[in-house]
Amino acid sequence: MKKKWYDYLWIFSLTYLFLGFFNILFAWLGLICFVLPLVISIGQGNKAYCNKYCGRGQLFSLLGGRLGLSRKHDMPKWMKSKIFRYGFLIFFFAMFFLMLWNTYLVFAGETTLAQKVTLLWTFRLPWHWAYHGTLFSDGVAQFAFGFYSVMLTSTVLGFFTMILFKPRSWCVYCPMGTMTQLICKTKHKEVR
Repeated sequence: MKKKWYDYLWIFSLTYLFLGFFNILFAWLGLICFVLPLVISIGQGNKAYCNKYCGRGQLFSLLGGRLGLSRKHDMPKWMKSKIFRYGFLIFFFAMFFLMLWNTYLVFAGETTLAQKVTLLWTFRLPWHWAYHGTLFSDGVAQFAFGFYSVMLTSTVLGFFTMILFKPRSWCVYCPMGTMTQLICKTKHKEVR
């Protein structure tokens, strides 16, 4: 089967993580991974982004499938359940809105820029080497640190579930996948 251009989007995921390691402002590129799935699911009423264009899912397929880093076991039923998926979506949104709140506080001058990345919403990693100031407000950098934290955390979670279970196990409980699924279900109900 001939490869298509979108079969190489896993390179974008790796490049994103690499660039953000050296310059945190590249974290803004991650918004593509947030906006595009929503645009596709709202516009087309399907999960084409998840099935074709998600570079992270492709990366996990490559590492877990072709490179054999996955145990290829089924996920436990509780991880596939609606309660877990929706609960994780709610938790993820809470963390995302907390990140936005912290960004707002820096923009408003209420707090100073925290040059750290938080892994798994718990472990604070100093990331001061990745930011050297810009013409932009510190709020722009604060958003980048927070957003990179979200993207790095979700990649680490996906990597561990890839190792323990099937390569694309992350896709089962990915907040964007859950959200686009809800959008698609809503759109299909409207059509009826």
